[in-house]
This record gives sequence, structure tokens and C-alpha cells, in this order.
Amino acid sequence: MPRGDLFPDIAPFETGLLPLTGGHVMYWEQVGNPRGQPALFLHGGPGAGAGAVHRRFFDPSHWRVVIFDQRGAGRSRPLGELRENTTPHLVEDIETLRRFLGIERWLLFGGSWGSTLALAYAQAHPDRVTGCVLRGVFLGRRSEVEWFLTGLRRIFPDAWTAFTEHLAPEERRDLLGSYLRRLCDPDPLVHLPAARAWSQYEGSCSTLLPSPETVASFAQDRSALGLARIEAHYFAHDLFLPQAGLLGHMDRIAHIPAEIVQGRYDMVCPAETAFELAAAWSRARLTVVPDAGHSALEPGVRTALVSAVERFRRRG
Repeated sequence: MPRGDLFPDIAPFETGLLPLTGGHVMYWEQVGNPRGQPALFLHGGPGAGAGAVHRRFFDPSHWRVVIFDQRGAGRSRPLGELRENTTPHLVEDIETLRRFLGIERWLLFGGSWGSTLALAYAQAHPDRVTGCVLRGVFLGRRSEVEWFLTGLRRIFPDAWTAFTEHLAPEERRDLLGSYLRRLCDPDPLVHLPAARAWSQYEGSCSTLLPSPETVASFAQDRSALGLARIEAHYFAHDLFLPQAGLLGHMDRIAHIPAEIVQGRYDMVCPAETAFELAAAWSRARLTVVPDAGHSALEPGVRTALVSAVERFRRRG
């Protein structure tokens, strides 16, 4: 997939491992301008981890970009660990990292689950947020989880059939519970095939047009295990969000400016959720990309995201 509209590849100017509670260790990195305007990249999943391409949404001459892998994800350790792994833990981890790096306030950039975590953090610490760039909005409601687990069969019956047929017939009455049991089984011969099946299902539904590259990246064992196990764990616990949900606390961030980028044909996180969020946020600007699905790397979405970040740069 050509990615010439992103900024060039760049290496971090600093990396580290930060001990957290519960035996977790966070991988983090900084890229761009060490004296630049701070921005925080929040990856999806939960559990997907960040990659080198995510550095390229930001002009490295202007932004001091912080990227980290959330508990149990990517290069953080232990991989796939569920103990003390909840949304409040992740929110506190972000604060721990902010204080460690000596950053006063930062722009939040997150897509899919990253948008959920950005909203949760902003609502908990609004004084630390200069703005939000959100993509493929996911609010973590039960209806959204049910859409992912069963509703997608209306659009992707072939991918959904492969997803469900990984399970024995008697397990299919409870897709989430059955997958979570397999994903938490200590035997790699049980949890790795389940992780690949879950992740390939999500990858297959993430782009407007078929993308073997996307499916292959989701299916890699390291990324698949973190994504599938942690995602199922969070889904089983209503994403560890407050009972009123994120829309119930929008008053806390009403003053914060936001850019929302949404693929019109996003099947993983359908557009109605982004429209609901924009309607509840007077300072949010919603951009609908007419020829895109869920992935941040689809041409129209990545162009819109770069433009959104650039508008925040011009704000100063």
C-alpha cells in the first residue's frame, strides 16, 4: 500500500522500559523534535501494540511524539498478561509516563480502542490535554461489542464463518466466553490458533477493499496473541468503563478541541458512533472519508489524519 502522504520513516531519539504496577513493564519511545509540541499516540485493540508506521502521522520537525505499548501489548511485558490490566490501569499508566517524561500537556491521537482510551484519559485528566485527534470511534458500549461479535456477519459472512468455525459447535452459543477460555489456556497449541482466528477476523473486516497485507499483519503470532487475548478480556468486562459510559461524562472535556476522522464504510466501528460523539462535543470537527473503512492506513483516512494533526500544529 503506497504511503507517500505520510511523513518519512523516522527512528526514535529515545526509548525505554518503565516498570508499572502488577509486574508489568511498559515499552515507550519518543520521536521527532525533543523540544517540540508534545503528542501522545494511543494504539488500538486493546492489545494491538504500536508500530513504526504510527510515527509517520506527525511532522517530526514540529512534534515531540510519545508512543508506547499498553499493558500486555507489543513490546511491553509480559505479553498478553491480564492481571491488573483494566482501563483505569491504562489511564494511570499514561499519567505515570507523562510525569516520567516531564510533559505538562499533550495532544492525544488515537484510533478505534485508542479513541476510547483517549476519551477515558481526557475525562480523567482534562487539564493535561491540549486536544484530541480520534479515528474510527469506539465508545466501548455493549451494542458495539455485540456488533463486532455477531453483527459483522451481515457484511462479512465468510470472515464470520471462519471466526466461528474455529470453535466446536457447542462453544458457538457463547463466542466471547469460548474464545476467552481458549485464549487464556496455557497451552500454545490452544491459545495461538485461537488468537490467529480472532485477529484474522478483525483484520479481514478492517478495510474497504480486501487487503491481504492487513490480514497478514493481524495474524502474526506476537501481535495476534496480545490483541485477541486482551481484547476478549476487555470485551468480557464492558471495557472497564464507568456505568454512564464515555458519553455520560462529556461535560469534563467540553472545552477541549477535537478532530474526528471516520471512514464512511467502517464496519468494525460503524460511523453512527462517531456522529453520536460529534453531536455531544461542540468543539469537535467531524471529517467523514467517503471511500474508506476502519484502517488508519487507508489512503483517505491517513490523509485526513495528517491534515487533522496539521490543523492542531497551526493552532500552536
